[in-house]
Amino acid sequence: MNNSSITRRFFLKAMTLAGTGSLLTSKLPAAAAGSGGTMPRRTLGRTGVQISSLCLGGIFDVPANQHILHRALQLGVTCWDTAEGYHGDRSEVGFGQFFDKQPAARRDVFLITKTDAHQPAGMSASLKRSLEKLRTDVIDLYLIHDLRGVDALTDEVRGWAEAEKRSGRIRFFGFSTHRNMARQLSEAAALGWLDAVLAACNFRLLQTAEMRAALDQCGAAGLGVIGMKAQGGGPVPTDGALDLAGQFLGRGFTAAQAKLKALWENASIASICSQMHVARNLEENAAAAMDQTTLSSADRARLADFAKATCRGYCAGCEQLCGSALATRIPVSDLMRSLMYARDYGNLDRARDCLCAMAPGLRQLVDRTDFAPAERACPQGLPIGRLAREALDLLA
Repeated sequence: MNNSSITRRFFLKAMTLAGTGSLLTSKLPAAAAGSGGTMPRRTLGRTGVQISSLCLGGIFDVPANQHILHRALQLGVTCWDTAEGYHGDRSEVGFGQFFDKQPAARRDVFLITKTDAHQPAGMSASLKRSLEKLRTDVIDLYLIHDLRGVDALTDEVRGWAEAEKRSGRIRFFGFSTHRNMARQLSEAAALGWLDAVLAACNFRLLQTAEMRAALDQCGAAGLGVIGMKAQGGGPVPTDGALDLAGQFLGRGFTAAQAKLKALWENASIASICSQMHVARNLEENAAAAMDQTTLSSADRARLADFAKATCRGYCAGCEQLCGSALATRIPVSDLMRSLMYARDYGNLDRARDCLCAMAPGLRQLVDRTDFAPAERACPQGLPIGRLAREALDLLA
């Protein structure tokens, strides 16, 4: 068997097994089971550093699932993402436990973590805690978590980042965002001093000219981009004509894998960060990365049709539109994201974490708010008021 890429025959077999859960115990070929050389790597912007095209998202109980980290390394998934506060701090702690027992692995892993602090004093304290929990001397990419606008990246923040780089505690600096992604990517590229951005991006968002243009700007400016929330959420229609699973299996990959491939086709995206807390998801995503089959024009058309047909079930994060239409400040994007974690990911803990970070008295504010102007402004046609109340009801 050729060790340079995963075979199509195994790819199909693996996906069949994945549907039954048998992949957890099936024997992988040498190409997939090796410690490296099969997972594609891409350069992260102007950093010049090559990272695995698939990134392990650490929003899970890492201490209790150390086998996932071992398997990720075997598959060549050496870009790992976490954040202070993920899973009650257990994510960073779990990565640290792994590095403590496997010190050689730290040299192979491009480690990303994030801070909820947006001011230098808080960022310094947060970085110190993360270094201790992760049991490392340096963070490869340190991000401000869930940035709401690049205006928060003041001269003081830039000075802090440059000082920490000189100290050797961080190598690169940037931010993550779940809202107004196209605008923030475009503005971040224009700043010229950031190294990378972790942004929500998926096959749905790639349908928009704004997102495609923003990614082009990042590529031209040398700003590294790592995509997340790659599956795009939203409901699954019952219309047989939009049965993505059936259509893509005939091409040799699942609908979920096709959605990943749509992102990898964009040269400005260095990696895709995916929460892979079970081996089956890790195996399936890794197989998609290793497989060299590209999407056809018909495949792209299927994804575009699916995105259009299901847009009313997906929040595109364009909070600048719905938020500015409301008379009161409602964190619409945060409410929609908490609902996504609860429904699409089945992660009630993470959903509640999102809600807890919002201002107190949100229920009363939502109940007395007229969402009609925001709903008229929403390009997805979302029933924002109803969904906001559902999020609060579900997670009460």
